[in-house]
Amino acid sequence: MKVELKHISKSFGPVQANEDVSLLVQAGTIHGLLGENGAGKSTLVKVLSGFISRDQGEVLLDGQPVEIRTPADAIRVGVGMLHQDPLDFPPLSVLDNFMAGRPGSFFFNRQKAIQEFKQLSFQFNFNLDIHRKVSELTVGERQQLEILRLLSLGVQTLILDEPTTGISASQKTALFAAMKQLAAEGKSIIFVSHKLEDVEELCNEVTVLRQGKVMGNLPIPAPDSQLIDLMFGRELAPPLKPATRRDDIALQLTDVVIASDRLTIAIDQLTVHQGEVMGLAGLEGSGQDLLLLLCAGLLKASQGQIRIDGRDMTHQPYKDYLKLGVGYSPADRLQDGLVRSLTIQEHVALRTPKRRLFVDWKDALARTQQAIALFNIRGKATTPVERLSGGNQQRTQLALLPVPLNLLLMEHPTRGLDIESTLWVWQQLIARCQGGTAILFISSDLDEIMQYSDRVIVFSGGRLSQPMDVTQLTVEKLGQLIGGRFNDSVQSGSVHA
Repeated sequence: MKVELKHISKSFGPVQANEDVSLLVQAGTIHGLLGENGAGKSTLVKVLSGFISRDQGEVLLDGQPVEIRTPADAIRVGVGMLHQDPLDFPPLSVLDNFMAGRPGSFFFNRQKAIQEFKQLSFQFNFNLDIHRKVSELTVGERQQLEILRLLSLGVQTLILDEPTTGISASQKTALFAAMKQLAAEGKSIIFVSHKLEDVEELCNEVTVLRQGKVMGNLPIPAPDSQLIDLMFGRELAPPLKPATRRDDIALQLTDVVIASDRLTIAIDQLTVHQGEVMGLAGLEGSGQDLLLLLCAGLLKASQGQIRIDGRDMTHQPYKDYLKLGVGYSPADRLQDGLVRSLTIQEHVALRTPKRRLFVDWKDALARTQQAIALFNIRGKATTPVERLSGGNQQRTQLALLPVPLNLLLMEHPTRGLDIESTLWVWQQLIARCQGGTAILFISSDLDEIMQYSDRVIVFSGGRLSQPMDVTQLTVEKLGQLIGGRFNDSVQSGSVHA
Protein backbone atom coordinates (compact mmCIF):
# COMPACT_ATOMS: atom_id res chain seq x y z
CA MET A 1 0.00 0.00 0.00
CA LYS A 2 1.38 3.40 -1.03
CA VAL A 3 1.43 5.97 1.78
CA GLU A 4 1.56 9.73 1.21
CA LEU A 5 1.77 12.37 3.91
CA LYS A 6 1.35 15.86 2.49
CA HIS A 7 2.25 19.09 4.31
CA ILE A 8 1.71 17.66 7.81
CA SER A 9 2.01 20.20 10.62
CA LYS A 10 1.54 19.62 14.33
CA SER A 11 2.31 21.84 17.31
CA PHE A 12 2.05 21.38 21.05
CA GLY A 13 1.56 24.88 22.43
CA PRO A 14 4.58 26.92 21.34
CA VAL A 15 6.51 23.82 20.23
CA GLN A 16 6.30 23.04 16.51
CA ALA A 17 6.80 19.26 16.39
CA ASN A 18 6.14 18.87 12.63
CA GLU A 19 6.25 21.70 10.12
CA ASP A 20 5.05 21.14 6.55
CA VAL A 21 6.30 17.53 6.45
CA SER A 22 5.71 15.48 3.31
CA LEU A 23 6.62 11.81 2.99
CA LEU A 24 6.09 9.20 0.27
CA VAL A 25 6.40 5.48 0.99
CA GLN A 26 5.90 3.21 -2.00
CA ALA A 27 4.18 -0.16 -1.71
CA GLY A 28 6.64 -3.02 -1.39
CA THR A 29 9.40 -0.88 0.16
CA ILE A 30 10.97 -0.33 3.58
CA HIS A 31 11.35 3.38 4.26
CA GLY A 32 13.68 4.61 7.01
CA LEU A 33 12.85 7.65 9.14
CA LEU A 34 15.96 9.14 10.77
CA GLY A 35 16.51 12.05 13.14
CA GLU A 36 17.90 12.94 16.55
CA ASN A 37 15.76 13.37 19.67
CA GLY A 38 13.08 15.99 19.15
CA ALA A 39 13.30 15.83 15.37
CA GLY A 40 9.58 15.02 15.05
CA LYS A 41 9.78 11.35 14.03
CA SER A 42 7.46 10.02 16.72
CA THR A 43 4.93 12.79 16.21
CA LEU A 44 4.77 12.11 12.48
CA VAL A 45 4.20 8.35 12.77
CA LYS A 46 1.68 8.87 15.58
CA VAL A 47 -0.27 11.16 13.26
CA LEU A 48 -0.31 8.40 10.63
CA SER A 49 -1.26 5.72 13.19
CA GLY A 50 -4.05 7.77 14.81
CA PHE A 51 -2.47 8.39 18.22
CA ILE A 52 -2.15 12.16 17.52
CA SER A 53 -4.37 14.41 15.43
CA ARG A 54 -2.66 16.66 12.88
CA ASP A 55 -3.18 20.42 12.72
CA GLN A 56 -2.74 20.65 8.94
CA GLY A 57 -2.07 18.44 5.96
CA GLU A 58 -3.55 15.26 4.54
CA VAL A 59 -2.96 11.52 4.47
CA LEU A 60 -3.42 9.48 1.30
CA LEU A 61 -3.41 5.70 1.01
CA ASP A 62 -3.09 4.33 -2.53
CA GLY A 63 -3.88 7.83 -3.75
CA GLN A 64 -7.12 8.22 -1.78
CA PRO A 65 -7.43 10.74 1.09
CA VAL A 66 -8.34 9.20 4.45
CA GLU A 67 -9.24 10.54 7.88
CA ILE A 68 -7.33 8.86 10.70
CA ARG A 69 -8.40 10.22 14.10
CA THR A 70 -7.85 7.17 16.31
CA PRO A 71 -5.73 3.98 16.27
CA ALA A 72 -8.94 2.08 15.46
CA ASP A 73 -9.39 4.28 12.37
CA ALA A 74 -5.81 3.48 11.35
CA ILE A 75 -6.35 -0.26 11.68
CA ARG A 76 -9.55 -0.05 9.63
CA VAL A 77 -7.68 1.55 6.71
CA GLY A 78 -4.74 -0.85 7.04
CA VAL A 79 -2.16 1.08 9.12
CA GLY A 80 -0.66 -0.41 12.27
CA MET A 81 2.17 0.66 14.55
CA LEU A 82 4.61 -1.43 16.56
CA HIS A 83 5.70 0.77 19.46
CA GLN A 84 9.12 0.64 21.08
CA ASP A 85 7.37 -0.84 24.12
CA PRO A 86 4.61 -3.00 22.58
CA LEU A 87 1.06 -2.10 23.63
CA ASP A 88 -0.10 -5.40 25.10
CA PHE A 89 -1.70 -6.90 28.21
CA PRO A 90 1.03 -8.63 30.27
CA PRO A 91 -1.29 -10.60 32.60
CA LEU A 92 -3.05 -12.24 29.63
CA SER A 93 -1.87 -15.12 27.48
CA VAL A 94 -0.26 -14.88 24.06
CA LEU A 95 -3.49 -16.08 22.44
CA ASP A 96 -5.67 -13.58 24.32
CA ASN A 97 -3.37 -10.76 23.24
CA PHE A 98 -3.40 -12.03 19.67
CA MET A 99 -7.20 -11.84 19.67
CA ALA A 100 -7.34 -8.36 21.24
CA GLY A 101 -8.88 -5.59 19.17
CA ARG A 102 -10.85 -7.82 16.82
CA PRO A 103 -14.16 -6.41 15.65
CA GLY A 104 -17.34 -8.38 16.07
CA SER A 105 -19.25 -10.00 18.88
CA PHE A 106 -18.07 -10.62 22.42
CA PHE A 107 -17.46 -14.33 21.76
CA PHE A 108 -14.69 -15.39 19.37
CA ASN A 109 -13.78 -18.64 17.70
CA ARG A 110 -10.64 -19.53 19.63
CA GLN A 111 -9.85 -22.58 17.53
CA LYS A 112 -9.93 -20.49 14.39
CA ALA A 113 -7.68 -17.90 16.08
CA ILE A 114 -5.23 -20.63 17.15
CA GLN A 115 -5.04 -21.94 13.61
CA GLU A 116 -4.46 -18.45 12.19
CA PHE A 117 -1.80 -17.73 14.84
CA LYS A 118 0.10 -20.92 14.04
CA GLN A 119 -0.02 -20.24 10.30
CA LEU A 120 1.34 -16.72 10.71
CA SER A 121 4.00 -17.88 13.19
CA PHE A 122 5.16 -20.57 10.75
CA GLN A 123 5.19 -18.09 7.88
CA PHE A 124 7.60 -15.77 9.69
CA ASN A 125 9.52 -18.39 11.67
CA PHE A 126 8.34 -17.00 15.03
CA ASN A 127 8.29 -19.50 17.88
CA LEU A 128 5.70 -18.39 20.46
CA ASP A 129 3.74 -20.54 22.92
CA ILE A 130 0.08 -19.46 22.78
CA HIS A 131 -0.44 -20.46 26.44
CA ARG A 132 2.37 -18.36 27.96
CA LYS A 133 1.59 -15.08 29.68
CA VAL A 134 2.92 -12.02 27.90
CA SER A 135 4.61 -10.94 31.15
CA GLU A 136 6.96 -13.93 30.71
CA LEU A 137 8.06 -12.90 27.20
CA THR A 138 11.14 -10.94 26.17
CA VAL A 139 10.78 -7.60 24.38
CA GLY A 140 11.62 -9.31 21.10
CA GLU A 141 8.94 -11.96 21.61
CA ARG A 142 6.38 -9.28 22.51
CA GLN A 143 7.26 -7.51 19.25
CA GLN A 144 6.72 -10.72 17.30
CA LEU A 145 3.32 -11.20 18.94
CA GLU A 146 2.26 -7.62 18.14
CA ILE A 147 3.35 -7.99 14.51
CA LEU A 148 1.25 -11.15 14.15
CA ARG A 149 -1.73 -9.45 15.80
CA LEU A 150 -1.52 -6.44 13.46
CA LEU A 151 -1.21 -8.68 10.40
CA SER A 152 -4.25 -10.68 11.51
CA LEU A 153 -6.19 -7.40 11.59
CA GLY A 154 -5.35 -6.79 7.92
CA VAL A 155 -2.57 -4.19 8.25
CA GLN A 156 -0.96 -3.27 4.92
CA THR A 157 1.35 -0.55 6.24
CA LEU A 158 3.42 -1.35 9.31
CA ILE A 159 5.26 1.31 11.35
CA LEU A 160 8.12 0.19 13.59
CA ASP A 161 9.43 2.63 16.23
CA GLU A 162 13.05 1.86 17.26
CA PRO A 163 12.33 -1.89 17.15
CA THR A 164 15.91 -3.16 17.57
CA THR A 165 16.49 -1.60 20.99
CA GLY A 166 16.57 -4.28 23.68
CA ILE A 167 16.20 -7.37 21.48
CA SER A 168 18.69 -10.17 20.87
CA ALA A 169 20.72 -10.62 17.70
CA SER A 170 18.67 -13.67 16.68
CA GLN A 171 15.40 -11.79 17.27
CA LYS A 172 16.72 -8.89 15.19
CA THR A 173 17.57 -11.31 12.37
CA ALA A 174 14.06 -12.79 12.52
CA LEU A 175 12.49 -9.31 12.63
CA PHE A 176 14.41 -8.07 9.59
CA ALA A 177 13.62 -11.25 7.65
CA ALA A 178 9.91 -10.76 8.42
CA MET A 179 10.01 -7.12 7.30
CA LYS A 180 11.69 -8.01 4.02
CA GLN A 181 9.12 -10.76 3.46
CA LEU A 182 6.24 -8.34 4.10
CA ALA A 183 7.74 -5.80 1.68
CA ALA A 184 8.08 -8.53 -0.94
CA GLU A 185 4.34 -9.19 -0.51
CA GLY A 186 3.60 -5.55 -1.40
CA LYS A 187 3.19 -4.13 2.08
CA SER A 188 4.86 -0.84 3.02
CA ILE A 189 7.11 -0.56 6.06
CA ILE A 190 8.13 2.64 7.88
CA PHE A 191 11.20 2.00 10.00
CA VAL A 192 11.93 4.66 12.66
CA SER A 193 15.50 4.37 13.90
CA HIS A 194 18.68 6.20 14.82
CA LYS A 195 20.97 3.26 14.03
CA LEU A 196 22.74 3.81 10.74
CA GLU A 197 23.73 0.17 10.28
CA ASP A 198 20.11 -0.98 10.78
CA VAL A 199 18.84 1.49 8.19
CA GLU A 200 21.57 0.45 5.76
CA GLU A 201 20.83 -3.25 6.23
CA LEU A 202 17.04 -3.04 6.00
CA CYS A 203 15.81 0.05 4.16
CA ASN A 204 15.42 0.95 0.50
CA GLU A 205 15.16 4.68 1.14
CA VAL A 206 15.48 7.11 4.05
CA THR A 207 13.96 10.46 4.99
CA VAL A 208 15.76 12.60 7.58
CA LEU A 209 13.93 14.96 9.93
CA ARG A 210 15.49 17.78 11.95
CA GLN A 211 13.62 20.16 14.24
CA GLY A 212 10.29 19.07 12.79
CA LYS A 213 11.23 19.57 9.14
CA VAL A 214 12.30 17.27 6.31
CA MET A 215 16.00 17.82 5.65
CA GLY A 216 16.35 15.37 2.79
CA ASN A 217 15.54 12.04 1.20
CA LEU A 218 18.21 9.57 0.07
CA PRO A 219 18.31 6.09 -1.48
CA ILE A 220 20.09 3.42 0.56
CA PRO A 221 23.01 2.80 0.66
CA ALA A 222 24.04 6.40 1.32
CA PRO A 223 27.30 7.82 2.72
CA ASP A 224 27.35 8.22 6.50
CA SER A 225 28.63 11.78 6.09
CA GLN A 226 25.49 12.77 4.17
CA LEU A 227 23.13 11.20 6.70
CA ILE A 228 24.94 12.73 9.66
CA ASP A 229 25.00 16.16 8.03
CA LEU A 230 21.23 15.94 7.44
CA MET A 231 20.56 14.73 10.99
CA PHE A 232 22.66 17.30 12.85
CA GLY A 233 23.21 19.97 10.21
CA ARG A 234 26.12 21.78 11.75
CA GLU A 235 29.63 21.59 13.03
CA LEU A 236 29.58 21.50 16.77
CA ALA A 237 30.80 24.47 18.77
CA PRO A 238 34.29 24.26 20.28
CA PRO A 239 34.70 23.44 23.97
CA LEU A 240 34.17 26.38 26.35
CA LYS A 241 34.61 24.76 29.75
CA PRO A 242 37.79 25.70 31.66
CA ALA A 243 40.06 22.93 32.97
CA THR A 244 38.82 21.82 36.41
CA ARG A 245 39.80 18.14 36.54
CA ARG A 246 41.88 16.99 39.51
CA ASP A 247 43.91 13.84 40.11
CA ASP A 248 41.72 12.52 42.93
CA ILE A 249 39.03 10.00 41.96
CA ALA A 250 35.38 10.86 42.61
CA LEU A 251 33.72 7.78 41.08
CA GLN A 252 34.97 4.34 40.17
CA LEU A 253 32.97 1.44 38.70
CA THR A 254 34.46 -2.04 38.37
CA ASP A 255 32.91 -5.03 36.55
CA VAL A 256 29.43 -3.50 36.82
CA VAL A 257 26.36 -4.94 35.13
CA ILE A 258 23.13 -2.88 35.12
CA ALA A 259 19.98 -4.59 33.91
CA SER A 260 16.51 -3.27 33.11
CA ASP A 261 13.51 -4.73 31.32
CA ARG A 262 14.87 -3.58 27.98
CA LEU A 263 18.64 -3.17 28.28
CA THR A 264 21.67 -4.66 29.98
CA ILE A 265 24.81 -2.54 30.31
CA ALA A 266 28.24 -3.92 31.19
CA ILE A 267 30.99 -1.57 32.41
CA ASP A 268 34.37 -3.21 32.98
CA GLN A 269 36.06 -0.11 34.37
CA LEU A 270 35.06 3.55 34.60
CA THR A 271 36.89 6.24 36.55
CA VAL A 272 35.72 9.85 36.89
CA HIS A 273 37.97 12.41 38.58
CA GLN A 274 37.10 15.24 40.91
CA GLY A 275 36.22 18.40 39.00
CA GLU A 276 35.63 16.47 35.77
CA VAL A 277 32.52 16.77 33.60
CA MET A 278 31.54 13.57 31.80
CA GLY A 279 28.95 14.01 29.06
CA LEU A 280 26.65 11.08 28.28
CA ALA A 281 25.48 11.36 24.67
CA GLY A 282 22.98 9.27 22.72
CA LEU A 283 19.31 9.06 21.93
CA GLU A 284 16.97 8.64 24.88
CA GLY A 285 16.45 5.09 26.03
CA SER A 286 19.95 4.00 25.07
CA GLY A 287 20.98 3.28 28.66
CA GLN A 288 22.59 6.48 29.93
CA ASP A 289 19.79 7.01 32.47
CA LEU A 290 20.57 3.59 34.00
CA LEU A 291 24.13 4.72 34.72
CA LEU A 292 22.93 7.87 36.49
CA LEU A 293 20.38 5.96 38.58
CA LEU A 294 23.06 3.48 39.61
CA CYS A 295 25.47 6.23 40.66
CA ALA A 296 22.67 7.99 42.57
CA GLY A 297 21.90 4.86 44.60
CA LEU A 298 18.44 4.57 43.07
CA LEU A 299 19.21 1.41 41.07
CA LYS A 300 21.23 -1.60 42.19
CA ALA A 301 23.77 -3.29 39.95
CA SER A 302 23.34 -6.97 39.13
CA GLN A 303 27.05 -7.35 39.82
CA GLY A 304 30.20 -5.32 40.29
CA GLN A 305 31.47 -2.60 42.61
CA ILE A 306 30.80 1.14 42.84
CA ARG A 307 33.13 3.41 44.83
CA ILE A 308 32.46 7.09 45.51
CA ASP A 309 35.16 9.28 47.01
CA GLY A 310 37.10 6.11 47.81
CA ARG A 311 34.27 4.43 49.73
CA ASP A 312 32.63 1.18 48.64
CA MET A 313 28.94 2.03 48.05
CA THR A 314 27.90 -1.26 46.47
CA HIS A 315 24.35 -2.13 47.59
CA GLN A 316 24.30 0.74 50.08
CA PRO A 317 20.94 2.50 50.64
CA TYR A 318 20.06 5.77 48.93
CA LYS A 319 20.37 7.78 52.16
CA ASP A 320 24.05 6.82 52.42
CA TYR A 321 24.65 8.22 48.94
CA LEU A 322 23.11 11.49 50.09
CA LYS A 323 25.32 11.56 53.17
CA LEU A 324 28.39 11.01 50.99
CA GLY A 325 27.58 14.05 48.86
CA VAL A 326 25.84 12.59 45.82
CA GLY A 327 23.25 14.85 44.20
CA TYR A 328 20.76 13.87 41.51
CA SER A 329 18.77 16.28 39.36
CA PRO A 330 16.13 14.49 37.21
CA ALA A 331 14.88 15.65 33.82
CA ASP A 332 11.21 15.86 34.81
CA ARG A 333 11.34 18.62 37.39
CA LEU A 334 7.73 18.48 38.55
CA GLN A 335 7.36 14.70 38.37
CA ASP A 336 10.62 13.61 40.01
CA GLY A 337 12.53 16.66 41.27
CA LEU A 338 9.99 18.90 43.00
CA VAL A 339 6.56 18.60 44.65
CA ARG A 340 4.00 20.48 42.57
CA SER A 341 1.80 21.93 45.29
CA LEU A 342 4.57 22.91 47.69
CA THR A 343 6.04 26.41 47.82
CA ILE A 344 9.71 27.29 47.46
CA GLN A 345 9.90 27.83 51.21
CA GLU A 346 8.36 24.42 51.92
CA HIS A 347 10.93 22.79 49.64
CA VAL A 348 13.72 24.55 51.51
CA ALA A 349 12.23 23.39 54.82
CA LEU A 350 12.19 19.80 53.59
CA ARG A 351 15.91 20.04 52.81
CA THR A 352 16.84 21.11 56.36
CA PRO A 353 20.10 19.25 57.05
CA LYS A 354 19.35 18.62 60.75
CA ARG A 355 16.28 16.67 61.82
CA ARG A 356 13.93 18.61 64.05
CA LEU A 357 10.60 17.75 65.61
CA PHE A 358 9.09 21.04 64.43
CA VAL A 359 9.86 23.17 61.38
CA ASP A 360 11.62 26.44 62.13
CA TRP A 361 9.67 28.50 59.60
CA LYS A 362 11.57 31.68 60.42
CA ASP A 363 14.86 29.99 59.60
CA ALA A 364 13.34 28.36 56.49
CA LEU A 365 12.11 31.74 55.26
CA ALA A 366 15.54 33.31 55.74
CA ARG A 367 17.23 30.49 53.81
CA THR A 368 14.56 30.67 51.09
CA GLN A 369 15.06 34.40 50.59
CA GLN A 370 18.80 33.84 50.46
CA ALA A 371 18.37 31.11 47.81
CA ILE A 372 15.97 33.28 45.76
CA ALA A 373 18.49 36.11 45.74
CA LEU A 374 21.56 33.91 45.09
CA PHE A 375 19.97 31.87 42.29
CA ASN A 376 17.91 34.74 40.87
CA ILE A 377 14.65 32.79 41.15
CA ARG A 378 11.73 34.83 39.83
CA GLY A 379 9.22 33.95 42.49
CA LYS A 380 8.39 34.51 46.13
CA ALA A 381 8.94 32.21 49.10
CA THR A 382 5.20 31.45 49.06
CA THR A 383 5.04 30.66 45.32
CA PRO A 384 4.12 27.01 44.52
CA VAL A 385 6.84 25.55 42.30
CA GLU A 386 4.29 24.46 39.69
CA ARG A 387 3.63 28.16 38.98
CA LEU A 388 7.29 28.85 38.20
CA SER A 389 8.62 28.87 34.65
CA GLY A 390 10.80 25.96 33.56
CA GLY A 391 13.95 28.03 34.00
CA ASN A 392 12.98 29.05 37.53
CA GLN A 393 12.05 25.47 38.42
CA GLN A 394 15.55 24.45 37.34
CA ARG A 395 17.08 27.28 39.38
CA THR A 396 15.07 26.04 42.37
CA GLN A 397 16.34 22.48 41.88
CA LEU A 398 19.92 23.79 41.83
CA ALA A 399 19.29 25.89 44.93
CA LEU A 400 18.11 22.78 46.79
CA LEU A 401 21.29 20.80 46.03
CA PRO A 402 23.57 20.68 49.07
CA VAL A 403 27.05 22.22 49.12
CA PRO A 404 29.58 20.72 48.81
CA LEU A 405 28.92 17.68 46.58
CA ASN A 406 31.33 14.94 45.61
CA LEU A 407 29.24 13.81 42.64
CA LEU A 408 26.44 15.58 40.76
CA LEU A 409 24.25 13.59 38.35
CA MET A 410 22.01 15.53 35.97
CA GLU A 411 19.49 14.60 33.29
CA HIS A 412 19.11 17.26 30.60
CA PRO A 413 20.17 20.15 32.88
CA THR A 414 19.08 22.88 30.44
CA ARG A 415 16.23 21.28 28.48
CA GLY A 416 13.55 23.87 27.70
CA LEU A 417 15.62 26.80 28.95
CA ASP A 418 16.42 29.96 27.02
CA ILE A 419 20.01 30.90 26.17
CA GLU A 420 20.43 33.22 29.16
CA SER A 421 19.18 30.59 31.63
CA THR A 422 21.35 27.91 30.01
CA LEU A 423 24.50 29.99 30.38
CA TRP A 424 23.60 30.80 33.98
CA VAL A 425 23.04 27.14 34.87
CA TRP A 426 26.43 26.14 33.47
CA GLN A 427 28.15 28.98 35.30
CA GLN A 428 26.86 27.47 38.55
CA LEU A 429 27.84 23.94 37.53
CA ILE A 430 31.36 24.96 36.52
CA ALA A 431 31.75 26.78 39.85
CA ARG A 432 30.95 23.46 41.57
CA CYS A 433 33.56 21.70 39.42
CA GLN A 434 36.14 24.24 40.49
CA GLY A 435 35.31 23.21 44.05
CA GLY A 436 35.98 19.55 43.22
CA THR A 437 32.53 18.25 42.29
CA ALA A 438 32.48 15.68 39.49
CA ILE A 439 29.52 15.92 37.11
CA LEU A 440 27.90 13.27 34.92
CA PHE A 441 25.16 14.67 32.73
CA ILE A 442 22.84 13.47 29.99
CA SER A 443 21.96 15.73 27.08
CA SER A 444 20.50 15.24 23.63
CA ASP A 445 21.92 18.65 22.67
CA LEU A 446 25.25 17.89 20.99
CA ASP A 447 26.38 21.50 21.31
CA GLU A 448 25.93 21.27 25.07
CA ILE A 449 27.84 17.97 25.21
CA MET A 450 30.74 19.45 23.23
CA GLN A 451 30.89 22.78 25.03
CA TYR A 452 30.86 21.63 28.64
CA SER A 453 32.28 18.10 28.78
CA ASP A 454 35.87 17.09 29.46
CA ARG A 455 35.17 13.59 28.17
CA VAL A 456 32.19 11.99 26.44
CA ILE A 457 30.68 8.51 26.50
CA VAL A 458 28.24 7.66 23.71
CA PHE A 459 25.37 5.24 24.35
CA SER A 460 23.61 3.39 21.55
CA GLY A 461 21.05 0.72 22.34
CA GLY A 462 22.85 -0.52 25.45
CA ARG A 463 26.35 -0.30 23.96
CA LEU A 464 28.87 2.21 25.26
CA SER A 465 31.83 3.87 23.60
CA GLN A 466 35.15 4.43 25.26
CA PRO A 467 35.29 7.77 27.11
CA MET A 468 36.68 10.22 24.56
CA ASP A 469 38.41 13.54 25.14
CA VAL A 470 36.08 16.19 23.76
CA THR A 471 38.92 17.89 21.88
CA GLN A 472 39.29 14.74 19.76
CA LEU A 473 35.63 14.63 18.73
CA THR A 474 34.05 15.80 15.49
CA VAL A 475 30.39 15.98 14.59
CA GLU A 476 30.80 13.11 12.12
CA LYS A 477 32.46 10.83 14.68
CA LEU A 478 29.88 11.66 17.34
CA GLY A 479 27.04 11.14 14.87
CA GLN A 480 28.45 7.77 13.77
CA LEU A 481 28.68 6.58 17.36
CA ILE A 482 25.15 7.74 18.20
CA GLY A 483 24.06 5.89 15.07
CA GLY A 484 25.63 2.69 16.42
CA ARG A 485 28.82 2.60 14.33
CA PHE A 486 31.33 1.65 17.00
CA ASN A 487 34.89 0.90 15.96
CA ASP A 488 36.74 -2.32 16.77
CA SER A 489 38.16 -0.94 20.02
CA VAL A 490 34.69 -0.59 21.53
CA GLN A 491 33.26 -3.66 23.19
CA SER A 492 29.50 -4.18 22.89
CA GLY A 493 28.00 -2.95 26.13
CA SER A 494 31.29 -2.27 27.90
CA VAL A 495 33.59 0.61 28.65
CA HIS A 496 37.15 1.02 29.94
CA ALA A 497 38.43 4.27 31.40
